[in-house]
Amino acid sequence: MSPRLSLALQRRVARALILFGLLALGSGLTAPMMTLEQFYFWEDRVSLLSALLQLARGGHWPLALLLGLFSVLLPVAKLLLLANLAGEHPASPRAHRYLRWMQRYGRWSMLDVFVVAVLVAVVKLGGLVAIELHYGFYLFAAAILITLLATALTTGLLQREAG
Repeated sequence: MSPRLSLALQRRVARALILFGLLALGSGLTAPMMTLEQFYFWEDRVSLLSALLQLARGGHWPLALLLGLFSVLLPVAKLLLLANLAGEHPASPRAHRYLRWMQRYGRWSMLDVFVVAVLVAVVKLGGLVAIELHYGFYLFAAAILITLLATALTTGLLQREAG
């Protein structure tokens, strides 16, 4: 297999990962992430977006904005940036600008996982609340892992092509 074909195949795989990442993220944000049960009488099925809305309605705007920024806006922005980056020529100024942005943003890329882990831990520490995880949690986690793979493949591919 020629190196050029290999690079073309890698680009297709990167684009497919980005698409799957967007689909998994969208589903993970809206699908039920967990069911909270308290005293066997009260049960609430929560998605990440419904939790953000509940926080906002409850007057917890700073927390809702923080969670919304790191769990919704930045992951979506990163995937859309990756989609643009996957279509760029490696020598273009935009590709260099996107790569720099990805390197700066990379240190924040696992904060969304941390946010969900803290949410689960806080609920579990309540003692009186039982928590059951649902497919939305796993879709969200899959979206994060797919995004990490797509980022590594896309940035590595552009660096090899440029260099």
